[in-house]
Amino acid sequence: MEYVTLGKTGLRVSRLGLGGIPIQRGGREQAKALLDAVHAAGINYIDTARLYTTSEALIGEAIQGRRQDFVLATKAKVVDGAAMAASIEESLTNLRTDYIDLYQIHNPEMEEYERIIAPGGALEAMQEAKAAGKIGHLGITAHSAEVLLRALEEPWVETVMFPFNLVENHGAAVLKKCREKGVAFIAMKPLAGGAIDDVRLALRFIAAERDVTVVIPGMFGAEEVAQNCAAMEDTAPLTAEEHEKMEQLRRELGNVFCRRCGYCAPCTAGIDIPRCFIFHGYLKRYHMPDFGRHSYEGLKVHASACVGCGACESRCPYHLPIREMLKEVAADFGN
Repeated sequence: MEYVTLGKTGLRVSRLGLGGIPIQRGGREQAKALLDAVHAAGINYIDTARLYTTSEALIGEAIQGRRQDFVLATKAKVVDGAAMAASIEESLTNLRTDYIDLYQIHNPEMEEYERIIAPGGALEAMQEAKAAGKIGHLGITAHSAEVLLRALEEPWVETVMFPFNLVENHGAAVLKKCREKGVAFIAMKPLAGGAIDDVRLALRFIAAERDVTVVIPGMFGAEEVAQNCAAMEDTAPLTAEEHEKMEQLRRELGNVFCRRCGYCAPCTAGIDIPRCFIFHGYLKRYHMPDFGRHSYEGLKVHASACVGCGACESRCPYHLPIREMLKEVAADFGN
């Protein structure tokens, strides 16, 4: 296992971390077996979130007696200080610990971010918790490069998390700025939300990008842990055949895969188009239909509200057939 320094935090972490979304699909025994395999493999970085239903609690119970062997990272999607203070306390309780190594602002929109960093916002509560020793370091996650580039102007940011894989290349500017600022870059969605089925190739591609500090594929069982470790440990240069396969995947996915860049917004009907596709991914690719349906139902406007104006498609840099894709989402969710 390769270990690296997590940017300005100074923490030593495994370059392969555990993404905590899939753990929700199982129960206590499954979680314990997974964390046993993770621990045995030398993986010490664990990512979860308040939003991931039972993930924090399952992880917290599974690491009892070996808390010191792990670097725990979680996150909360809240804006004001009181809500963030409450979320931090809930995370501490769920994770059964008196400190969390990294606490992150979870995927804010730009308007939300400005409120988060304002007086009385969530950042203030995070800084107070840090001063009290409840959290060690602060970070931010986003699906918008614009939000992260804005956040990277602030000195409090120690880590950022952003989608990065062989078909999502809109994070180049974020990677560059992280390198310049000494901020850790945590790569999420390494398999493009399940769209890439060649796990070995996907992780070898990321391992070769040295500006990526940590990659956090979601894992559910020991077999996935072993598979991911083997891919990350294969440090041989990418072959011509692998490069060709990557280009083939880009060609195949380029016209049908949402990169969640957000350029399609605003929708004239008020649809959050990228989130519709994210939650559809949970339904169709992550094998988490209940979570996908629950998340989708929480949207203020569903895909069926599309009026077919095509404004989104005119702005999409990848020329996606968004209207047809939204019809598929609406059909699969029944709304």
